Amino acid sequence: MLRLTDTKTRRHEDIAPSRGRVLTLYACGPTVYRSQHVGNLRTFVLGDLISRAGEVLHGWQTKLVQNVTDVGHLADDTGIELAGEDKMLLAAREQNRDPFEIARHYEAEFLTDCGRLNIHPADRYPRASECIELMVELIAKLIESDHAYVGDDGSVYFDARSFPSYGALSGNRLEDLRAGHRQDAADLNVGKRFHADWALWKHAGSQRQMVWDTPWGLGFPGWHVECSAMSLHFLGETFDVHTGGIDLRFPHHEDERAQSEAAVGHEVVRRWVHGEHLLAEGRKMAKSTGNVVLVDDVVARGHDPLAVRLFYLTGRYRQQMNLTWDALAGADRRLARWRTRVAEWAEAPSAPMHSATVSRVTEAFDDDLDTPTALVALGELDKDDTVAAGAKFETFAWADRLLGLDLARTVGRPRDDVSALPDGARELIDARAAARDAKDWAASDQLREQLANLGVAVTDGPDGQSWSRTDGSR
Repeated sequence: MLRLTDTKTRRHEDIAPSRGRVLTLYACGPTVYRSQHVGNLRTFVLGDLISRAGEVLHGWQTKLVQNVTDVGHLADDTGIELAGEDKMLLAAREQNRDPFEIARHYEAEFLTDCGRLNIHPADRYPRASECIELMVELIAKLIESDHAYVGDDGSVYFDARSFPSYGALSGNRLEDLRAGHRQDAADLNVGKRFHADWALWKHAGSQRQMVWDTPWGLGFPGWHVECSAMSLHFLGETFDVHTGGIDLRFPHHEDERAQSEAAVGHEVVRRWVHGEHLLAEGRKMAKSTGNVVLVDDVVARGHDPLAVRLFYLTGRYRQQMNLTWDALAGADRRLARWRTRVAEWAEAPSAPMHSATVSRVTEAFDDDLDTPTALVALGELDKDDTVAAGAKFETFAWADRLLGLDLARTVGRPRDDVSALPDGARELIDARAAARDAKDWAASDQLREQLANLGVAVTDGPDGQSWSRTDGSR
């Protein structure tokens, strides 16, 4: 059974689909006004690991929704809201570009970086700017049920005192929150009934970019309401896991939880799972401290982007990690060494997976994604001379479906190109795939020999077979 640490209960909890064999996940996505650094990306690998564990170890399907915030994010890195503008508009002014142009640029960059880190795509990437109607409907429902009100300033606020269990996620209590803890400096206690209430919809004049007309006039959504509206619409009134960085626990997820549960009258998220910060040279990554590391920076240093992913796996997701260039270089060397070993083992006769290692890796992943222990088990298998090379290959190929390190890839190996195959090779490759699916290792090895005689070398990986021409052609 997969178990993860639930932020709300503060305990390891069982994770299982609430609907058949489909595990439903919502992941707080990027605010697309700048590049996502490798600290941000660590959080998105967390959701990917949960999905992989569910699919590989338990046979579940996963349905993942990840929002894209392209409007309405008023909080800076300290949690204090910025007066009158959000991050998208500030970036637009600084770069003298249209805010939607900026959003689409950094959204595309984010998706590219996710691909470079082998993060499986979400099933949906709803954009805040394209879900305004959903937010308006949710806000109207909250007003109707007396959980929200229109303030004197024309903005719509959530009534924090109308939700008795506010603070259950973060541990904060309303009576202990200081006035103005996250308000706009210019709006402090203006239009609000209580200092801890927060904006669902912000009133704005027609001169502001990115505004929409609503029953409450022109304005734009608050940051927190988008995730409530999107998750309820795309995943339903109950879903299994909500992920995000630990910095989102409060106020973002605390407010989101209040909005969603107030709207439907019951608990929406079954498990809240948060990833810890990634530090860089001992400090939190931030533009102001000049220690931001992008995937492009990693590549510029000559490292494989998946060395970043391997570095993440050397620590547990709920523990802070400190990234250094020396540590990243070490991960890059380890990645290259394992790929070389896997390529060597791929040439050996096939053999069943090493059951003891499979058990250790499975137990580690099920134990709150204990990836460091899984890596140790694989490292010991690598060095165990008593285990057949074919068994090592099968075990590493299986484990890589969990790890996502692309271990069967070798530098310069061409992709499958049907037009370059010699006559009869395509049929042999298909027959070999069927033999492997049937675990007929003898037939698989015989077909590999036939392909070798045709000048085609075949290597197996977690995503199937890849090949190269031994005569140097393609």
